[in-house]
Amino acid sequence: MDLATLWYVLFVAIIGGYVILDGFDLGVGMLLPVAARTDRERRILLNSIGPVWDGNEVWLVLGGGALFAAFPLVYASLFSGLYIAMMLVLLVLILRTVAIEFRSKRDSTAWRSTWDWVFALASLGITLLLGVALGNVVQGFALGADGVMDVSVRQLLDPYALLFGVTALAMLTLHGAMFGVLKTEDELQTRLLGYVPRLFGVFFVLMTALIAWTLGRDDQFARHFRDRPWTIVFPVLALGAVAIAWRLTRAGRHLGSFFASAMMVASLVAAVAAGMYPAMLRSTVDPAFDLTVHNAASASETLTVMTVVAVIGLPFVFLYTAGVYWFFRGKVVLDDESY
Repeated sequence: MDLATLWYVLFVAIIGGYVILDGFDLGVGMLLPVAARTDRERRILLNSIGPVWDGNEVWLVLGGGALFAAFPLVYASLFSGLYIAMMLVLLVLILRTVAIEFRSKRDSTAWRSTWDWVFALASLGITLLLGVALGNVVQGFALGADGVMDVSVRQLLDPYALLFGVTALAMLTLHGAMFGVLKTEDELQTRLLGYVPRLFGVFFVLMTALIAWTLGRDDQFARHFRDRPWTIVFPVLALGAVAIAWRLTRAGRHLGSFFASAMMVASLVAAVAAGMYPAMLRSTVDPAFDLTVHNAASASETLTVMTVVAVIGLPFVFLYTAGVYWFFRGKVVLDDESY
């Protein structure tokens, strides 16, 4: 494996880590106003993610940094072409941070309810925007020979990309419900468990529709799945993970069902990456204008230095992340320091 391909795999792994870790944060946020009926229950849900949500967002920053350093041409084209969309993502990220920090600053029902809805809508907005962006990346852009995109916000809201976004909403809401069940007790846990079967059904229908639409398209992404039989392993793994998560949930093994949900998310991210490779940004104007893993990569010297830094630094990131989750394991217990 050459260094450019290695960094493509590492970039996909980082993005997969973000979707898994911040994904359940977003799912809990979207469930907050509907699953929790009292202020105490909302506090429990917020504190289930309280020790980890900001650390989980670091994976998005890490992914952006890896993209900038390893594939600067892709970074430049993507962030310039999707500038307005990226600014909207930053806006909802800021709103989400402000909401969780501000909601307990005043002992007012209206104040707390307002910020809870801001947190929920910001979580929904992040998920939808990133899902739509991924859908557009899959189907390609009007990318010229100079790497400049010719795209408007209206063009980004393509029905296929919107289906990607809605499917992402269902997937991460389900993922968040799994995490919420793991961290809560009594009536709140029972209520979350009641949402799980419906979320499974909605996600399964949407994902089936998305896969059918994808395979029915006459583009390079669909052809890659038809021409590369090995790529089928990722959708199969995702389907198996869904079945395992469902069985473990019914058996009351909530930690196992959450890990199965994480495997489902990872498999779907890997499926998209396998279908895209070697392209990172496809041109709908001319395939010769595609930005690929190889023609958009940094110099080999840069990738070599990055690899050395990653080998040294990533174990510390994994150790810190594992330590935080181990320290804050178990059910949520509210105290004076809680949100």
